[in-house]
Amino acid sequence: MSTIQAWTLVFVILTFGFYIWIAYRSRVSDTAGFYVAGGGIPAPANGAAVAADWMSAASFISMAGLVAFSQNGYAGSVFLMGWTGGYVLLALLLAPYLRKFGKYTVPDFVGDRYNETARLVSVVCALVVSFVYVAGQMAGVGVVFQRFLGVDRTWGVVIGMTIVFLYAVLGGMKGITWTQVAQYSVLIIAYIIPAVAISLQLSGNPFPQIGFGQILGELDQLQQELGLAAYTEAFTQTSMVNMVLITAALMFGTAGLPHVIVRFYTAKSVRAARYSALWALFFISLLYTIAPAVGAFSKFNVLTQIPGSGIEDTPEWFNTWRDVGLITTEDLNGNGVIDVAGAIGEGTELAINNDIVVLAAPEIAGLPAPIVGLVAAGGLAAALSTASGLLLVISSSVANDIYWKKVNPRATDAQQLRVGRIAMAAAILVAGYLGINPPGFVAEVVALAFGLAAASFFPILFLGIFWKKATATAAATGMAVGLGVTLLYQLWTLPTFFGNEPIWGIPATGIGTIGMILNLITIIVVSQFTEEPSELMQQVVEDVRYPGRSELVAAHAEGHLEDYARDHDGHDERDRHDGHAGRDGDGRG
Repeated sequence: MSTIQAWTLVFVILTFGFYIWIAYRSRVSDTAGFYVAGGGIPAPANGAAVAADWMSAASFISMAGLVAFSQNGYAGSVFLMGWTGGYVLLALLLAPYLRKFGKYTVPDFVGDRYNETARLVSVVCALVVSFVYVAGQMAGVGVVFQRFLGVDRTWGVVIGMTIVFLYAVLGGMKGITWTQVAQYSVLIIAYIIPAVAISLQLSGNPFPQIGFGQILGELDQLQQELGLAAYTEAFTQTSMVNMVLITAALMFGTAGLPHVIVRFYTAKSVRAARYSALWALFFISLLYTIAPAVGAFSKFNVLTQIPGSGIEDTPEWFNTWRDVGLITTEDLNGNGVIDVAGAIGEGTELAINNDIVVLAAPEIAGLPAPIVGLVAAGGLAAALSTASGLLLVISSSVANDIYWKKVNPRATDAQQLRVGRIAMAAAILVAGYLGINPPGFVAEVVALAFGLAAASFFPILFLGIFWKKATATAAATGMAVGLGVTLLYQLWTLPTFFGNEPIWGIPATGIGTIGMILNLITIIVVSQFTEEPSELMQQVVEDVRYPGRSELVAAHAEGHLEDYARDHDGHDERDRHDGHAGRDGDGRG
């Protein structure tokens, strides 16, 4: 066992043991604890959990490589703008209102706001989005175990599945939340330490964000000398139209992710949900302002070390990653030297998998083995934190939205928990299979999930809050259209499936924007010709957007809407609405 493997094993054992201990101490016995942690998580902790849930293996492992190598800098900014901009949309437009609405899950909101048919369609959407997303996380786990512990990729995924099962099934949302707080701490420390060290090496500045700016000119010049497009040159990899489509798909997809939205139900109040969003944005920014720097640093180091080297005369770190198949070299011109004239990637003399850039960064920079092991533990923390949140969405969709709502409405808490845990176990098996056979590299798979979320969930959530006339039939139809168009196009174009040429050059990662627009148009048009929501539901939708407390919204959130309706006739409702009485409990607006 090498020194790097030994240190990785130490960090993995320590962190995994810590996660399981937290889950054991946080174990739950009721559905409120299992699904939303009893609604009692403080805002800073909830913000850290949101950040860990949202910053998946794609953010930690793959994004820097995607920006620097696959997209050559400028074009990769779509991922930075889309994912961070989408979180702002979620925090401002959806999260506080959904928390005030008072439902456990996105399908729960859809079923209550629209009808049961729309709920079932949203359950299908949630399952599709979650399974596609979780495939990327388990693939990331396999990459880490394969490289740093010498474990076969399949067995690496199986180990990850087992750990997630233990702490997710034990503690439900409560266990997952506190585990994710710990995982965020691990992943952000593991990201910042090597970034600071490499920034000092290359620029003499300990702040990666500043060091990044200092080396960009050198990187541009180096790439042009090697026949590559300048790192900061616009639209060399992606057209302007596709940059807009991909950015929008990622942005609106972020705002429609069911496993992130459910996080705001764990907050103690609507006010706490808003503060959770603020804390989460701060925690997310720590990684997202460093990621482009890490990508640029790694590319600079690679381009100064590898081009011109003999095929058999490459650094040890390069040989190690080549041995596991994540770097490939081919002597196309037969001169025995690695040439990168004009291009890097598949079909050239040098191809580097996006998923290794962050994981390999400490080795490329010659940092000591403990830091390499820490980065490996951080990558696992990022993947497992998001996987657990996604598996809980799958579990709650089956146990709450299908079993309890449709199959057995009289089910006890114990029965619902049993079904939820069985569903989670089955979901982990499917996730493991998808992780062993992913349809692309980690960030690409995750980007597909964001497109599906944008096309299916964002329109019905946004219009469900801000347009009281949106009808149930329209919502179900819109979701089906958006999800169907997006999923079929992704299957049509992805090499893993049918591998056809994109229509009008639109990539699979950008089609979610088209699906979302079709969903919006469908809902608006169909709502004109179908039965409107009840007057009472329209009043709930009106009231949920007002600050302060509304008796109607409070009754709805507590499940007493029918009792409220019996106690208040239509005339009282109109008076209450016109005068905005009782907005904050004492009659003030």
